[in-house]
Amino acid sequence: MKKLPLLLFLSLLYHTSALAFIHSGIIKGNVRGQADHTPLAGASVSVVSHSIGTTTDVFGEYALTNLTTGTYTVRVSYIGYTAATYTVQVQDGETTILHPRLERGMFDLSEITVSGGKEKPLNAISAIDVAMRPVRSSQDVLRSVPGLFIAQHAGGGKAEQIFLRGFDVDHGTDMRLTVDGMPVNMVSHAHGQGYADLHFLIPETIESIDYGKGPYQASQGNFATAGYASFATRPSLSNSSITLEAGRFDTYRAAGLFDLLGEAAGQKQQHAYLATEYMFTNGYFESPQNFNRINLMGRYQGMIGSNKLLSVSLSTFRSRWDASGQVPNRAIKDGTISRFGSIDDTEGGITSRQNANAILTSILPNGATLENQVYFVKYDFELYSNFTFFLRDSRNGDQIRQREDRSIYGYRSTYSHSGELFGKTLKSETGISLRYDAVQDSELSRTKGRRVTLSEVKKGDIEEVNAAAYTSHTLALTPRWSLNAVLRFDQFLFGFQDKLTQDSLYRHQTAQQHKASPKLNLFYTHSPQLQLYASAGKGFHSNDTRVSVVAARNEILPSALGADLGFVYKPVPVAVLQAAVWFLDLEQEFVYVGDEGIVEPIGKTRRYGLDLTARYQLAPTLFADADVSLARPRAREAAEGSNYIPLAPSITGTGGLTRRSDNGFFGSLRYRYLKSRPANEDYSLTASGYLLLDAVAGYTFKSLELKLTAENLLNEKWKEAQFETESRLRNEPESVTEIHFTPGTPFYLKASATYKF
Repeated sequence: MKKLPLLLFLSLLYHTSALAFIHSGIIKGNVRGQADHTPLAGASVSVVSHSIGTTTDVFGEYALTNLTTGTYTVRVSYIGYTAATYTVQVQDGETTILHPRLERGMFDLSEITVSGGKEKPLNAISAIDVAMRPVRSSQDVLRSVPGLFIAQHAGGGKAEQIFLRGFDVDHGTDMRLTVDGMPVNMVSHAHGQGYADLHFLIPETIESIDYGKGPYQASQGNFATAGYASFATRPSLSNSSITLEAGRFDTYRAAGLFDLLGEAAGQKQQHAYLATEYMFTNGYFESPQNFNRINLMGRYQGMIGSNKLLSVSLSTFRSRWDASGQVPNRAIKDGTISRFGSIDDTEGGITSRQNANAILTSILPNGATLENQVYFVKYDFELYSNFTFFLRDSRNGDQIRQREDRSIYGYRSTYSHSGELFGKTLKSETGISLRYDAVQDSELSRTKGRRVTLSEVKKGDIEEVNAAAYTSHTLALTPRWSLNAVLRFDQFLFGFQDKLTQDSLYRHQTAQQHKASPKLNLFYTHSPQLQLYASAGKGFHSNDTRVSVVAARNEILPSALGADLGFVYKPVPVAVLQAAVWFLDLEQEFVYVGDEGIVEPIGKTRRYGLDLTARYQLAPTLFADADVSLARPRAREAAEGSNYIPLAPSITGTGGLTRRSDNGFFGSLRYRYLKSRPANEDYSLTASGYLLLDAVAGYTFKSLELKLTAENLLNEKWKEAQFETESRLRNEPESVTEIHFTPGTPFYLKASATYKF
């Protein structure tokens, strides 16, 4: 908290300082696509042979300030476009206007800049990664985040389990996900804290992914401890398209993107489109999964006058499925079931989500950017599972139902301004946000065959409010050094009404807690080829409301303290390397175990490790990439040998080769590696690792694209999700604790055709 007075002083000094004494030159303008004049947000604008640069805002606007009189060569680049250079004459005290217009072109790693104002240059590659990797749903797109793994264990309809930086994130407890600023993580969810179901997002609508690891970003609050991923959907379409897919295991998918306003409206910066998706599969299990998913989304984005940009989107999603559940090793070994069989094939569920989202971005007379967002989410969830089979009820079985009906109301506002402080460039951002969750009838019940309710275990209404504010200031100390200082403040209000107790009509349990999260990021641009950075900061993940209303104050918002030290290096124009050593301490890991209706304390934990990322352009059309993550996760308060964190990965790796040529052919061969890891605290049980190969190959004609996708090329027998579980089969006299798992997909082949018009 010692940084608070300094931050407030700098903020006050900045916003009250008179900038009339600036006498240096300025280059400013906007960057757009040549064909449709769409603003290119995030384009890199840099001065060649100088460590001076910036990135464009949502309008494509940029400004290069504090330039002395002289002639400059300005380079403008954007992923998927051909870079352009301009010679600009700057006079002292004058503003030179430059409006670059970029042509679409082939992807080139030389367009990725280390300097140029980018704090995370490799994020720009995410759009290419998404396009070239095997994807069945938007949840699969998460694999584009280096070091992130996912696992599905409920027939495809349930949110995937996430692994990142030595964390078993479960369904989102320690990773924050957003889509166009809307939250994906569900607080106090019926199935577990932070549950993040991304299946409502249609893969073809994804424009880019902003991601980061550790608790260092000002705008990322609850759950952003191991990291975050922010998805942005496409603001416009260059053409309409229809995609048809068919694959093994009765898998079918149709998707359509339709431009609604046409080219003439696009020239006037008015864009609207409709996106649709339907998917069906029976899956590779013996019992048909009957998986159905339908998605609809409409989005409008347009300029209002010359200084306002309005974006509005509406979407609806619904999914229904059956599941075979996790199976015990012993039942397969003794021949009771096959690898793809089940003990209880009446599992499954149904879920839906509707979103309304509006964002208004304005350029103010002083050049600042003001963004206001309001959103509403209507969400329903019902899941049937059976993890222990006949452990508790030898007659009816142990099937459970988890259900909830949720509404989320949200508001977010950010104010961003660039100027000078003591002659140094200062970029400031201040933000406020409010999120209110109202959950009706959050329930855990014992059921039979998805039709009979045997008993209610937990049931109640939940209210949770999160109000937040932050201020972030990035000061260019010298042309090479820049410092980002952040202070974030979150206030939580929790409310729970238990509907199963006798006094539920009169007793409403409440609690409140706040959290201050300082963060500091230091960047050193040694040259246009090398940038070093150091980050330190605090974050948190909130506890479940049902626990927070009765827990001690220090157990409601346990802190996460982390630090990163790394670099981004371009040894040659066509290669990019990034490496970071890091550590992350959690004050307390409390996880709500929705399957049991209890909270499981893990205690204090510590993780540290090394991340390595490499991209290399072997030829104009051939690319190689590799991501390796090493981690040592341990419980800090447990004895040596009993301090392993179950399912936390220690070594993960992904990589491959990708080719996209100008004659229409494209292809990718990729690997995924996850090392075996402990399944329990003393490592007496092991969750098996795996090495898989996936591939994509296709050809693009003028308006038709044909693609073939293969997963698990070598047909490995692998376990996708694994847990240490105590269970009892129907005829067993005693329970057994061992590995229960969901088998990973066998060799899978899918063909698709996309017609563009």
